[in-house]
Amino acid sequence: MLNWITTWIETLGHWGIFCLMILEHLFPPIPSELIMPLAGFVSSDSEALSLGWTITAGISGSMLGTLAWYVLGRLAEERQILAWIERHGHWLSLKPQDIQKAMKFFRHSGGFWIVGVGRVIPGIRTYVSVPAGLSQMPLIPYLLYTFIGTAIWTGALAIAGFFLGNRFEQVQTVIAPISKLVLAATVTLIIFWIAQRLYKQRYQRH
Repeated sequence: MLNWITTWIETLGHWGIFCLMILEHLFPPIPSELIMPLAGFVSSDSEALSLGWTITAGISGSMLGTLAWYVLGRLAEERQILAWIERHGHWLSLKPQDIQKAMKFFRHSGGFWIVGVGRVIPGIRTYVSVPAGLSQMPLIPYLLYTFIGTAIWTGALAIAGFFLGNRFEQVQTVIAPISKLVLAATVTLIIFWIAQRLYKQRYQRH
């Protein structure tokens, strides 16, 4: 896969990065953790690619890719999505549990901010767009939160690859613990938020 991604980037330049990041969301086996660090590395030693446009291409492709899942959530019902994934999800290395996990995470968050935070959490990043669509989240807030999270994630990966050079594959080993830390912090905030709401409800009854 590394050779395939490299060929796209070296042949198509920024357009290749743009297309790869769209595919990354539509076909999960293609990881952004490999695309963007590699793109950053290539841009560090190429006159055809610049780091700024590399990040811009990555963000744009990622935004368009996540939008497809959001639209799916807006147009379909949860049972329809899960049934389709049950029958055809193996083509995308996707299981109903992946969507259910994202839906549970979104519903327990109690706020749209999870769309942004979810962009840096493995297993949640792509599919959090589905519950956002199912919940009829307005398009503008969705795009805003998605842009913030996507810009942070994509930019960090590209910059890391740019400075690590031919050691760009080490980015994945650095990103993994950071993502787990973000996930743990987010879950803690969600638990705190739920506990606070339950306390207020009980207090109001008395």
